[in-house]
Amino acid sequence: MAMDAGFIGRSFPHADPYVVGAAKIREFAESIGELDPRYLDPAVARDAGHVDVVAPPTFAILVIARAQEAVMFLPELRLDFSRVVHGDQRFVHHRPIVAGDALTSVVHIDNIRAAAGNDILSLRVEVTDPAGAPVCTAYSTLVSRAA
Repeated sequence: MAMDAGFIGRSFPHADPYVVGAAKIREFAESIGELDPRYLDPAVARDAGHVDVVAPPTFAILVIARAQEAVMFLPELRLDFSRVVHGDQRFVHHRPIVAGDALTSVVHIDNIRAAAGNDILSLRVEVTDPAGAPVCTAYSTLVSRAA
């Protein structure tokens, strides 16, 4: 059964902010082999003009994942997650993510379309700080492969 195109244009705020911790940044940076001292050493990060350690750009996936999952697993959407592959992921950073940030995400369903029997879901996640200032915009394309 195809995904419900009636979801196009809908937005889903995620209720719980993601609080960024320095230890989580270190763990993520080390796991991807990114050893830039701004990611690991608060003094170096402060010398570079930040209030604390900075997250690598792809750290944003941790921030948006919970919000996206809450939408992708809505039964009414009819996304067959057992057949999903990641088609594309990109981030537009408006400012660095820094330890201590409490970030809120809103998932937007930008498009649902069919191509060669596959369902293609385009998501955009707007990540903001407590004042509502933009931090990151994440774009994801998920492909639910044809049976």
